[in-house]
Amino acid sequence: MTKMTGIERIMKALKREEPDTVPHTELLIEQNIMDEILPGASYDDFVEHMDLDAVFVFDKLSAWKFDTVDASKRIKRDQWGGLIRFSDMAALGISVGTAFKSENDVDLESYVVPDPDEDWRYDRLRQLVERFKGDRAIIAQVYDGFNIIHESILTHFEFFSAMISNPDLILQLNEIVANYNLRYIKNCIEVGADVIFVSGDYAMTHGPMVSRAHTSRFLTPMLKRMVETAHSLNRPIMKHSDGNIYKILDLMVETGIDGLHPIDVIAGMDIAKVKAEYGDRICLMGNVNVGWTLCSGSEEDVRQEVRDCIKKAGVGGGYICSSSNIIHSGVKPENYVAMVKAIREYGKYPLELD
Repeated sequence: MTKMTGIERIMKALKREEPDTVPHTELLIEQNIMDEILPGASYDDFVEHMDLDAVFVFDKLSAWKFDTVDASKRIKRDQWGGLIRFSDMAALGISVGTAFKSENDVDLESYVVPDPDEDWRYDRLRQLVERFKGDRAIIAQVYDGFNIIHESILTHFEFFSAMISNPDLILQLNEIVANYNLRYIKNCIEVGADVIFVSGDYAMTHGPMVSRAHTSRFLTPMLKRMVETAHSLNRPIMKHSDGNIYKILDLMVETGIDGLHPIDVIAGMDIAKVKAEYGDRICLMGNVNVGWTLCSGSEEDVRQEVRDCIKKAGVGGGYICSSSNIIHSGVKPENYVAMVKAIREYGKYPLELD
């Protein structure tokens, strides 16, 4: 088979077809890992060095406004009003506060909504387009409205309880965030994004955060609108969710998503089972264990787990091999390198893994 470019591999996989080899990329690679592998390298240079098939641009890192609240604690207020604490080990930061304390505090008439049409938001995306367009897939990440609302606008407890006590408020907040996200997606595609990637967890280790009924009413309708927007502009769209999503996985697939990440092995998700049940409808991206194997295992452990993942999910195509979340600061750099090498070794089509 003729050697493909990264974007050709990713697009083949998202169409559930076999490329020349199983593609690889990562949602996020923390800076300390890149520094250990290629000291002083930028993300762009690291992508070239590791020959990743796709590059990611995060809206929170490149397209959100932040105001400093407490410089000594590295706390900033994001564009939705949430408080984020940043650190050297967590590029995306950690939510430590929301715009409103309770549903009774919410004042939508005076609430200032960010403008997705501000040109500066797409500067980083333009850089990636200039360097990688036509060679590696350019993936524009956007946060699910569910994630934005309960991390930046309304506290977890208040948000979940308001689904019962004040559903109209949740629907209003959904609409506000959806209007931003849909326009942001359109703009990213216009600038040159090849794929849209929707982050935001729907589940925890033991199951979904909300019931199927509430998932159907408050979560998946917004996701479906994002899917429809991307598809109307001829772009595939992927969805991320940590946790055990078995109870709502059918609802997610029914939105029309083209791919699912990361098939959370730590939460008991079995990539072979998901492949058997949904592999004819979605591409799978995952799920080399980032909780143990990539952090504490040997390089041989990594090699064998990569082989196992490809054997379970790679048959017939429709598979992007990656970690089971992100390459976080606790990953052994040498294990990540071993993982990439193993994907290239075992992932050649036609697969020969028996």
